[in-house]
Amino acid sequence: MPAMKDDDDRVFKALADPTRRFLLDRLFRRDGRTLTELESELEMTRFGVMKHLRVLEGAGLVVTRKSGREKLHFLNPVPIRLIHDRWIDKYTERRVSALVDLKTELEEGSA
Repeated sequence: MPAMKDDDDRVFKALADPTRRFLLDRLFRRDGRTLTELESELEMTRFGVMKHLRVLEGAGLVVTRKSGREKLHFLNPVPIRLIHDRWIDKYTERRVSALVDLKTELEEGSA
């Protein structure tokens, strides 16, 4: 169980930064971008972008693949989905169930 907690911590830390969320949004729009492409959309040094990408890779949110001399970056949505399933979905389910129960009660009361 501690491994899952560590994974969650890395994902939450990665998602906490607006620059890293921006990079994920860019990869969501078009996967397989080079560092140069990603860097061109930010007012930041190449080294700064590389540091953010390393955090995203460490959290498993970005995977890379060499293509010739270039390194391509791809979004890996699985860690976000796991966070969703563990931390968001279970809380929304209770609310949805409560609303369905309330609707049923109100409909039975007016019949």
